[in-house]
Amino acid sequence: MKEHPDAPPGQNVHEYDGILEYDNMLPRWWLTTFFLCISFAGGYWIYYHTFDKGLLPSEEYAEVVAERDAKAAAEMLAAGEATDELLLALSKNQASINQGKELFVTNCVTCHAEGGKGATGPNLTDNFVLHGAKPTDTYNTIKNGFLAKQMPAWGKQLGEGKVRAATAYVLSLRGSNVAGGKEPQGEAASQ
Repeated sequence: MKEHPDAPPGQNVHEYDGILEYDNMLPRWWLTTFFLCISFAGGYWIYYHTFDKGLLPSEEYAEVVAERDAKAAAEMLAAGEATDELLLALSKNQASINQGKELFVTNCVTCHAEGGKGATGPNLTDNFVLHGAKPTDTYNTIKNGFLAKQMPAWGKQLGEGKVRAATAYVLSLRGSNVAGGKEPQGEAASQ
């Protein structure tokens, strides 16, 4: 490269559109920091992604949240009397919903179909109810059954905590209106 006439001796200068740019070395502290960052990033990638040794921050956070939700759900499931407020709180707790979903898939899907859209049993995803719109009505239907409509009583078989979890899941389905759901039955819920 030719030296520019205005450049100090031994200094390369680039000229673009009349702008002179000297070819200066970057400071050593900057280069050291840059290469340390590259080394750290490589080590991080190998540790977390290649060898899968540690939990990523998002996975750690999800684990902490799941643990917190499970603890809160266990406390609510073990709480005293099942009230509308308690059951509504459970229907917003992801750990309770997940436990209820497992119970639903195991015990209820044959009559209410996958996702609660209804088969021989009613559609649980619309805003229509057969036995009352309050959360305690849903809870009592699951716990005590409704034999006239072939709904079995699950209270003795599942126990109190699981009945509450199943209620939480069913309440979380209400109003989701899953595609392909059975036609509405009963009366519209005011909620």
